[in-house]
Amino acid sequence: MTVALGLSAMAQTADPVIMSINGKNITRSEFEYSFNKNNSDGVLDKKNVEEYVPLFVDFKLKVAEAENQRIDTLTSIRKELDGYKEQMVVPTLVDSAFIEREARKTYDQTAARFEGQDLLTASHILVLLRQDATAEQEAAGKARIDSIYEVLKAVPKEQLAERFAELAKEKSDDKGSAQRGGALGQFGKGMMIPDFENAAFALKAGEMSAPVKSTVGYHLIYMTDRHPFEPYEFHHDNIIKFLEQRGIREASANAYIDSIAQQKGCSRAEVIDELHQGVMAKDSEQRYLSQEYYDGTLMYEVTKKDVWDKAQLDVEGQEAYFQANKKDYAWDAPRFCGIVIHAKDAATMAKAKKVLKGVAEEDYAKTVVSALNNDSVKVVRVEKGLFKQGDNANVDKLVFKQKAELKPMTDYPVTDVYGKVAKAPRTYKDVKGQLTTDYQSMMEKQWVDELRKKYTVVVFEDVVKTVNNH
Repeated sequence: MTVALGLSAMAQTADPVIMSINGKNITRSEFEYSFNKNNSDGVLDKKNVEEYVPLFVDFKLKVAEAENQRIDTLTSIRKELDGYKEQMVVPTLVDSAFIEREARKTYDQTAARFEGQDLLTASHILVLLRQDATAEQEAAGKARIDSIYEVLKAVPKEQLAERFAELAKEKSDDKGSAQRGGALGQFGKGMMIPDFENAAFALKAGEMSAPVKSTVGYHLIYMTDRHPFEPYEFHHDNIIKFLEQRGIREASANAYIDSIAQQKGCSRAEVIDELHQGVMAKDSEQRYLSQEYYDGTLMYEVTKKDVWDKAQLDVEGQEAYFQANKKDYAWDAPRFCGIVIHAKDAATMAKAKKVLKGVAEEDYAKTVVSALNNDSVKVVRVEKGLFKQGDNANVDKLVFKQKAELKPMTDYPVTDVYGKVAKAPRTYKDVKGQLTTDYQSMMEKQWVDELRKKYTVVVFEDVVKTVNNH
């Protein structure tokens, strides 16, 4: 890696180049954006500028390697990057006129459905009748609704609404509305069953119907309020909220993009790319966000391919790393390496232990389950792992001889263990989680060292000194 010292050729420009990675210039403003974002208040491991430069260089070297491998041309990556561009562009293209047209259309369709009729707010009391009710059952239902009606007819008009709600809670078979005192909310033409609706529209506000027969039984209806369907302006804000919940803003932007693509005779992706370039040209924050997303996507993919996946699959390398660094993975207490078996009965437990003889430790659980269980009958349940004292009450009792109570599983009353106690990790598998992370870190460091040799890096130290100070 080459580091340039002294005054850079562009040091006096408004946004000088702070470094060059594999021939690609990076401006001070892009570096500042990344530095300030990753070292803001609340960040636990904050770095100063000098400490952050090598971290930023390593990040950009990974991006350079990804581009060198043409990872940015892979279909899956192009799709992800194009999706991000669309997410960035769409919010800037909301078409207010389109939304207003859709809102008006929604209002007009709703108003047309009501056919100029009033909106009603009513409550009801229902005596439920099955459609195949016998004459005797129907007569009983009619008698019941009539008795409720007679009670309500005797109530003074100014008390009728309150008393109706009380009886609805007590007597109505419509348990949903009964909890609300029979309230059905607001409805219009075509929203209720015809017999009920016809009777409701015949009522004035404050009136109660006589018993009404419908396909579900007998009703009493109390009309709380009725009024004409309000004008568009009255419903405008609620319609807009309704449409926004259903993605009208995105729909308006997509309609705009499609119309441009049709006019220009090009693809939707080409339109989005052009619009994305325009957004980045006007808005530096969006430009840096977009660059960050591009770099991060490529960095992740190339690191996963060249380091993380290789480390995961390199069993011999992990074991060698473990053997060379055993002291770093010492346990503070012994572990039980094996399984806890929960069986239907003692005979099943005996069979389980018998089939385990000579089986490799990593195959304990699979062997027991496949030998004794089938699709329809489950006679054992197994817990596997590395258990230290305190992890599992059954292991504490049976292995570590603690004063703990066994905790058998429901329907599996016989509990025992199979395995052995180890005082220290035996292979990398005993500490696989932490060791894999450490092995990946080691491989990544080696990989980055190779990238530093492979690509030319020039850092203009005079520009570095001006970061956040110009």
